Amino acid sequence: MVTLKSYLSGSWQVGNGTDSILINPSTEEPVATSNTKGLDFQAALVFARDKGGPALRAMNFSQRADLLKAMSRALYEQRERLLEVSRDCNGATRGDSKFDVDGATGTLSSYAKLGAKLGEHGFRMDGVASNLAANARYVGQHVLLPRPGVAVHINAFNFPAWGTFEKIATAILAGMPVISKPATSTAWLAYEMMKIVIDANILPEGALSFIAGSSGDLLNHLGPQDVVAFTGAASTAAMLRGFEPFLHKSTRFNAEADSLNAAILGPDVQPGDDLWNLFVRNIVTDMTQKAGQKCTAIRRVFVPSEHVEALEESIQEGLYGLKVGYPTEKEVRMGPVASAAQLRDVRLGIETLAKHADIVVGGSEPVQGLHAPEGKGYFVAPTLLRAHDTNNPIFHELEVFGPCATILPYSGDATQGASLIARGEGCLVSSAYSNKRDWLREICFAAAPWNGRLQLCSKKVSDSALPPGMVLPNQLHGGPGRAGGGEELGGERGLALYCNRVALQGDRLMLSKLLGSDI
Repeated sequence: MVTLKSYLSGSWQVGNGTDSILINPSTEEPVATSNTKGLDFQAALVFARDKGGPALRAMNFSQRADLLKAMSRALYEQRERLLEVSRDCNGATRGDSKFDVDGATGTLSSYAKLGAKLGEHGFRMDGVASNLAANARYVGQHVLLPRPGVAVHINAFNFPAWGTFEKIATAILAGMPVISKPATSTAWLAYEMMKIVIDANILPEGALSFIAGSSGDLLNHLGPQDVVAFTGAASTAAMLRGFEPFLHKSTRFNAEADSLNAAILGPDVQPGDDLWNLFVRNIVTDMTQKAGQKCTAIRRVFVPSEHVEALEESIQEGLYGLKVGYPTEKEVRMGPVASAAQLRDVRLGIETLAKHADIVVGGSEPVQGLHAPEGKGYFVAPTLLRAHDTNNPIFHELEVFGPCATILPYSGDATQGASLIARGEGCLVSSAYSNKRDWLREICFAAAPWNGRLQLCSKKVSDSALPPGMVLPNQLHGGPGRAGGGEELGGERGLALYCNRVALQGDRLMLSKLLGSDI
């Protein structure tokens, strides 16, 4: 087994308590241990603030971009090994592993390119200077400066590679040091990637730290200039927000949480149309990719009542022949959920929804995974349900974080459709499918305030539109309400989380010289 170590205060460390055991979810065999008891997290924060922060802030965007580029290259050189670790760490198929690992290196590369464009400054102007008095020389200029604290990243179990490094990319480019804490159950992959980056000696001392397990009392020692970026369950986010630094020091907290993302079909789309096929393809992808364990996966499927049976048939055709198992061979298209706790939660969730819906395909029964030991592995069948009553609150409140989606019939009316999307009280992403511009317009402006992203699909993009579950570095990731209320990525927008905005007021010429740019 692999012993996962934490990298704190410039050295690799292991705790002195009882080990946590990490399990291969396909075989239920132990693969790694982690232990952080007794580690000095307060000292780690001080080290990052005193060493990593000043070193990064002394660099300009172009120099920080070079760090990200070097990180991406170092990780890519060991891509094949990382894909194998991903398979045994979180049960991912090769395609799912590439989605995660390549997503990490791709986001690092994307932000490296952004940093090269931002150039020789170490901070960013925010808008243009404003005259503040009759004397035209007296002006105000807003500036975004890196915060002199530490960015603490708390990541979810489902994307130990991409989830870790999409946060690191934005924080490092903004000029903040990072302490990264992955979910323990799948931390092995994040650990291997951290070792590659740290052993390559790419970053300044103190710029990147890593916690392989529990974060202990770390959050109690945060200060007003620190930032926490959290990805995970809404209930966990609510608990974390109660920590003293967030309540009394205004320590910045950003959450990206689970949500009941929606896909809605317009009344004009007919079975067999290109747009129909895109709709079905995206639903099947989100049910099966990463075993449905994506925060952006489609959970609620709104379809005009007259097309319910046709949609059920189309989705079943898309799932036909899908093999679930230990993804050691290409024939396995879906692996297990990530842990025994996940398996219990997914089965219970399916059983709860099934009290108010018909199971079209799948269910909560045990599944024997292909190439897995008999009776072992956390496998669930892809499950599609059809609601008895679309207005039942259960379908707009309970998310089954696994290979599960529910068909919810509606009238086809845009006003009703938008109100149903809003019943989820905040989504990371929703997608709408129609060729009727008026229908899309109403959906757009009524549903957009309830989403971080809204994908509007028509026949003109049916052959090029990316799946709504795919998060891109230059597009916003986050959402209102239940989705956490936070924002990540979005290109340059993603840097704002790690910056303070200040209005500098004074002589125009003096400010221009201080800022190194005419204002």
